Amino acid sequence: LPYPCEKDRAEQSMYRTIGWAKRCLEVHQNEKQSLFAIVQGSVFQDIREECANRLVDMGFEGYALGGLSVGEGNRLMNEVLEYTAPLLPREKPRYLMGVGFPEDILDGIEHGIAMFDCVIPTRNGRNGCAFTSEGKINILNSRFRVDTAPLDNACSCYTCANFSRAYIRHLFAANEILGLSLVSFHNICYFQEMMKKARQSIMEGNFKEFKSVFLSTKEN
Repeated sequence: LPYPCEKDRAEQSMYRTIGWAKRCLEVHQNEKQSLFAIVQGSVFQDIREECANRLVDMGFEGYALGGLSVGEGNRLMNEVLEYTAPLLPREKPRYLMGVGFPEDILDGIEHGIAMFDCVIPTRNGRNGCAFTSEGKINILNSRFRVDTAPLDNACSCYTCANFSRAYIRHLFAANEILGLSLVSFHNICYFQEMMKKARQSIMEGNFKEFKSVFLSTKEN
């Protein structure tokens, strides 16, 4: 559903989700696949809670939170995570669908989310926007026309190890698809490195400190 939406519509959609979940369980036979239930309900707490409780009672291999990152903003997303994530089994993987920017992902991790997917790294990359250790940059800006530095001096990905900002900007100016690929590849590596550091900080027991420092040095 889009945001905002009427509560009645969100409730009807939630019951449709429950119906689909039941049908999926009845026909699921592929043991090589894990079947996840998707908790819906827009930003309405009572609908989200009812949906989560019904799906947990059915017994799925994992649980996803859907219907977010559709315009509700970071504050409302965190509110939904605050009251929904604790209803999902701790021993099952939790998946936040369609999220997101680094801040959103780190907020999700803090709420116990384990899995994410999003088009942000590649969609931004195709438009010349690179995530770096010093914040986002738009490679199309004229100031990068003769810049021989890599996209990110702190990154060791294939793009940063082999191509300058100036050359990548030239590729975009020439409508060469390699430019889109190079920035997208870098962005994916940036997100992967962020997740690697987040996992390490969790194991070391200092995730909140890591998150605070990470976000304080980024223009997310």
